[in-house]
Amino acid sequence: MSIDTIDVSMKPNNKRNIKAAITGVGGFVPEDFISNKDLEKMVDTNDEWITARTGIKKRRILKDKGKGTSFLAINAAKDLIAKKKINPESIDLVIVSTITPDFHGASTAPTVASAIKAKNAYAFDLSAACSGFLFGMSTATSYIESGRYKKVLLIGADMMSSIVDYTDRSTSILFGDGAGAVLVEPSLNGYGWEDEYLRSDGIGAEWLNIKSGGSLYPISNETIANKWHYIAQDGKTVFKSAVSEMANATEQIIIRNELKSEEIKYLLPHQANKRIIDATAEKINLDKNKVLMNIENYGNTTAATIPLLMYDYEKNLNEGDKLILAAFGAGLTWGAAYLTWAYN
Repeated sequence: MSIDTIDVSMKPNNKRNIKAAITGVGGFVPEDFISNKDLEKMVDTNDEWITARTGIKKRRILKDKGKGTSFLAINAAKDLIAKKKINPESIDLVIVSTITPDFHGASTAPTVASAIKAKNAYAFDLSAACSGFLFGMSTATSYIESGRYKKVLLIGADMMSSIVDYTDRSTSILFGDGAGAVLVEPSLNGYGWEDEYLRSDGIGAEWLNIKSGGSLYPISNETIANKWHYIAQDGKTVFKSAVSEMANATEQIIIRNELKSEEIKYLLPHQANKRIIDATAEKINLDKNKVLMNIENYGNTTAATIPLLMYDYEKNLNEGDKLILAAFGAGLTWGAAYLTWAYN
């Protein structure tokens, strides 16, 4: 990439008086799962084909009737609260990034805040599909840096099984259920959220979406018959765009922050597809040993993938580690961020 193409319009503001940092993580995935062998009985596919094309072996599924995304988010939040030993009443704001809210019209975040007894927090949902965690971190960081709030709980949670057609081979193999949570607070040691490059383009809305259920195509007998209430995608187009945009966003972050590949401890990419992750790492010439993955056991949990990476690899992260986060999702939405890890 030519230096002339690098976007310098949003370089880090080094004069910030307050820097936001992730100070704790939590996570939750259901015990039940659908393996590739299970899918062989449901659609025309096999374990070898799925593994070779996605890197996925199984995906966690919330099978309990009467439980939705809030159940996943609440448990991830409770895990974090217990580990950090914080008083839920000290939380100022709860953000839930999700595309599978419990209800349309009533945000899931207030349900979560009430369940964890964060009675002094206000709460709202954020919808940016697989980029939801990055967009949520940008929002949480802004609240912290403003000095208005001290503790923001950000949760990426999705019950993708609720919108997957298990007779559709192109989507049923990809998605799983899960939630990851992070606590965002003012940094005490100078480490934290350093820079972000976030983008969107509505031209790709048709490539990956749930066609019905919104105001454009309200649910009807026709939409149900057409299965428009399930997620659908143009796989080849989405793949090409994901590789291109995730790599470009990551490169923008690396160049404008003058980061050398040897300085980067890990890349935490959205867990959409192992081939996308590998292609992104290759395009930025990053050693594969520096690329964190857990897609084999979870599949694509959408907004939960990056915080679940933090949850699974927390013990590998040390104070001062330079991390790059990258994601691509429906909308289209995508981006990358530079984060220095704030604790051991």
